[in-house]
Amino acid sequence: MAHPCAKTHNDCAYLGIVLAKTPCDRASPHPESSRHGLRRRQLRPRHARPSVSGRRGRRRRRALPRLDRAEPGSRAGVPVRGAARLRRRRHPARRLKGPSMAESRVPPIPAMPDPLVVAEALTDLMTHTAAAVRTTLAQAASPQPLPYDPATLGKAIIAFNTAVMTQPMALFEAQAKTWTDWTALWRTMGERAMGGSPEPVIAPAKGDRRFSDPAWTEEPVYDWLKQSYLLAARQLQDFVATAPVDETVRAQVDFASRQMINALSPANFPGTNPQVVRRTIESGGISLMTGLSNLLEDVGKGQGLISRRAPNDFELGVNIAATPGAVIFKTELFELIQYAPTTQKVYRRPLLFVPPLVNKYYLFDLTPKSSYLKWLVDEGHTVFVISWANPDERHAGVGLDAYVKDGVVAALDAVQQATGEPDADLVSYCLGGTLSAMALAYLTQTGRADRVASATLIAALVDFGDMGEWSVFTNEADLKAFDRYLDQKGYVEAHDLTKLFSTVRANDLIWSSVVNHYLLGDDVRASDLLWWFDDGARIPAQTLKDYGRQVLQQNRLKDKGGVTVDGVALDLSRIQTPVMVVALKDDHVSAWKRTYAGRDYFGGPTRFLLGGSGHNAGMINPPAANKHGYWVNDDLSGDADAWLAGAEQKPGSWWPEWQGWLDAAAGADKVPARHVGSGDLPAGEAAPGAYVRVRH
Repeated sequence: MAHPCAKTHNDCAYLGIVLAKTPCDRASPHPESSRHGLRRRQLRPRHARPSVSGRRGRRRRRALPRLDRAEPGSRAGVPVRGAARLRRRRHPARRLKGPSMAESRVPPIPAMPDPLVVAEALTDLMTHTAAAVRTTLAQAASPQPLPYDPATLGKAIIAFNTAVMTQPMALFEAQAKTWTDWTALWRTMGERAMGGSPEPVIAPAKGDRRFSDPAWTEEPVYDWLKQSYLLAARQLQDFVATAPVDETVRAQVDFASRQMINALSPANFPGTNPQVVRRTIESGGISLMTGLSNLLEDVGKGQGLISRRAPNDFELGVNIAATPGAVIFKTELFELIQYAPTTQKVYRRPLLFVPPLVNKYYLFDLTPKSSYLKWLVDEGHTVFVISWANPDERHAGVGLDAYVKDGVVAALDAVQQATGEPDADLVSYCLGGTLSAMALAYLTQTGRADRVASATLIAALVDFGDMGEWSVFTNEADLKAFDRYLDQKGYVEAHDLTKLFSTVRANDLIWSSVVNHYLLGDDVRASDLLWWFDDGARIPAQTLKDYGRQVLQQNRLKDKGGVTVDGVALDLSRIQTPVMVVALKDDHVSAWKRTYAGRDYFGGPTRFLLGGSGHNAGMINPPAANKHGYWVNDDLSGDADAWLAGAEQKPGSWWPEWQGWLDAAAGADKVPARHVGSGDLPAGEAAPGAYVRVRH
């Protein structure tokens, strides 16, 4: 007769087979001395056992395991029970049909990791713990002023709650909608439990990669976690967006609520992220140890940032920022780089590119296949680019007007000296575009407007009236706190700027790295864009004070005479230079509708072009990639929505479209190629120069 476990497995489960190191082999008989490594107790005849009397004893006796069952002849002197009594009554729950243990979806218990791997992980953990403790104690001993006022948020939340309490109907309506949404979610979960396939109540937004793992959809528990989180997040954001409060308060509370929502995603916790659970089981816990070690290592660096770059992934001038060229002009504020031509003929007019002060210029020269500057060279331009100095205490008094007069205008003069050409095409990006607009106005006011043949402002603002989430940082209390921070240092640290930009896109720039680096224990992946993003640059104190109040808070650049440069009042409406304004549809820094609004402030011919994707990815969009697309519409009479409604969407990169406008606006005359240093300015240090290599 076969052993009972060959039929039902009940005995094996009762004896603890789930704890055995190896699964039960149903085809083989149990050893005489043990079952799956579990020792049998020595059985005694019934008359030799201690009696249990009374009703309670009988109940206990019936509940005791029947370990005296045995195969006929397996033990001498042990009573043999009939085959009919070998089957124990099963609990009703066990009668439900379902997959067997072997067929269940519970992953197998993995083998223990190599002791040497465990020892190495523990060693790294202890080393980084010591460094983190030292850094934390050092920072506590010499506290630095915060670049913001933490009390501002508390005051905004109090004002928000007070306003809501004065309008109870808005709260009741939100609660009723919440009840309706959660009832729908419970109903769909019930239908799914009964074997149905209902449509989800809510789904992740397009581009939300937090829930890309199939388990978030296939497994009911994870699907419930995902939809519950998304539903609660939507309800909170909708309530903040519609609450009867002041718009300034709403912006601050909305920013704070989104930070909380992003942080509380179930994808950010090891026990509720299916990918982390699988990795932990597969690695025997080593992944969590490695992740904790990574966290402590980052804490030990003392910058409050997640590592996004591996030091040896890229090397400046070798496989990043490697377009051939040389520094031909250098001041305390910038280096001017000229690139070597790749065509026999080049455009007569040279081209000067003005990058922003935040981070470094080589966003536009990452790798050869994505380099915007190399593409310009290959198109036949004589390309010059400004590489800003990474400032220190000596630059504390350098203001915004210095970056215009001693930066952009001085670079244009150097380009003229190097090529002998009286004019140039001016191309700029982000804050570099704002500086270029100010430089155009300054040159116009001083009678030198003909120095620029055309101007291109990419993802750049001149009207800062509606800054959206960025308005959170322009209230007076925060600006005063920022002034105190700047007065002590003389500049803003690069890592503080990185943290600021990261909070605006927390899911992509903070929490995805938390999951990969800390929960999964992955190494930092090689990415030219992230390598550049982590290579920040400082900005002088006076520049940020001027920019923060005159441009951001008071929005004076769009006003006639609102901003001065070297005593000259600027007026954008007097600019007659042809201007191309390029915006990016998903830009989180320079919202495209605000960029579109800037086209009204220039007095000359203006064209607007809308590229696809975001602030950085939309800019670095080479034609060979053939992605993102762009929109064109020559009718600029309406608002941004009207412009987009009448625009024609085209596939691919916007770069060639812009090149066509440049030829039409400023001419396409060509001359023999100019070699680096062939003019009045000799070639110096090879590109990318010295300033870009400075890290503080």
